[in-house]
Amino acid sequence: MRRPGAETMAGMSVLVVCVAVLALVPVVVEPQVFLVPVAVWVLAALAYVVVTVVAVQQPRGSGRAVAGIAAQTALAAVLVVGVPGAGWLPILLVFGAAASTYVVAWWVTGLVVLANSLVLAASQVVAAGQRGDEVVPWEVLFGTGLYLLLQVGSAFVSAALQREQRMRTELTVAHAELAAAAVLRDEASRASERLRIARELHDLIGHQLTVLTLELESATHRAGEDGREHVARARGVARELLGDVRATVGELRRRAPDLREALDAVAAAVPQPRVEVAVDDDVAADEEQTAALVRVAQEAVTNSVRHAQGARVLRLAVTAADGELVLVAHDDGHAPGEVRPGHGLRGITERLDALGGRVRYDGRAGFRLEATLPRRAAS
Repeated sequence: MRRPGAETMAGMSVLVVCVAVLALVPVVVEPQVFLVPVAVWVLAALAYVVVTVVAVQQPRGSGRAVAGIAAQTALAAVLVVGVPGAGWLPILLVFGAAASTYVVAWWVTGLVVLANSLVLAASQVVAAGQRGDEVVPWEVLFGTGLYLLLQVGSAFVSAALQREQRMRTELTVAHAELAAAAVLRDEASRASERLRIARELHDLIGHQLTVLTLELESATHRAGEDGREHVARARGVARELLGDVRATVGELRRRAPDLREALDAVAAAVPQPRVEVAVDDDVAADEEQTAALVRVAQEAVTNSVRHAQGARVLRLAVTAADGELVLVAHDDGHAPGEVRPGHGLRGITERLDALGGRVRYDGRAGFRLEATLPRRAAS
C-alpha cells in the first residue's frame, strides 16, 4: 500500500472540489437542462465518488485498478454529457486523468485522456443543440484541445509528485539502512579492537605470569623452610593475577554494544514516521543478538516508511522476560491486510532462526513485528 504524501493530499483536495461541484449541479442547473432524470444523475454522481475512492486504493496495475478507472471514466462521461450546459463539470475529466496515473500504466492513462476528450467534444455538440445553435467545429476543437492540455498537464504533475514521494521514501529508507550499517560497522571495529587487546593481554601478561608461577614453583624446591612460606604467598598472588587477566580477557570478548544507543541511532535517521525507542533496564544482549535486533529494527522502519499508510509513530520496545529478549515494533498506520514477506522479512527470519529465535508479524492493525531471542547475557 502507498504511503500518503503531498500527492495524496493534493488528490484529496481536488476530489473535495469535484464533490462540491457535483453537489451544486442539481441545485444550480435547471431540471430541463438534464438529459437524464435528476435522480439518475445524482445516483451516478454518488457512484462516481465511491468508485473513485475505491479505484485509487487498488494495487497499481491490477485488474481491479483498471476496472475501477474504466468505471470512473464511464461515470464521468454520463455526468458530463448528462448536463451539457454545466461548464464546470469537465473538471471531472481532468481529475480522472490525474487519478489514473496512480494505479494504471501510462498507456491506460492515454486511453482515459482520449475517451475524456471525445466525451467533452460530444458534450459541446449536445449543448449547442440544446441551445438551438449551429455547431461550430473550431469552437468544439478549441474547447476539446484546451481540456486535452489540462488533462495531459495534470497527469504529468501527478506523475512528478509520485516520483518525488518515491524519492523521499527511498532516501528515508537509505538513511535508516546507513544508520544501521554505521552502528554495526562501529561495533565491528570496537569488537576487533577488544579482541586485539584481549589477545595481547593473554599473549604477553598471561604468559609472563605463567612463567612467574613456574619459577616460583621451582623455587619452593630450592629454598629453605622460612623462604617457602613467602614463595607460596607469591605463587598465590601470581595465580590470582593470572585469573584476573583471564577474567578481563573474557569480559573484553563478551562485552556487547549498548542496544539502546544502537536503536536510537537508527531512529534518529528517520524523520517520518517518528520512531520511539524503549529498552528495559534489565535487557542485556551480546554482540550477535544486538546486531540481529538492530537489523530487525531497520526492517521495521523500512516497512513502516514504504508500506504503512498514514503512519505517524513507530514504537520500538525491547523487553526481557521468561528467559527471552523480545523486540516489538508497531506503527499506527492503516491496516495493510495480509503481510507478504519480501527479502527483508525473510532475511531477518533466517537471521533469528540461526540464533534460536523467531519472528512474528501481522498487518491487521498497523504493521506489527515481534522478534524473540533466547537470553544469553546476564542482566
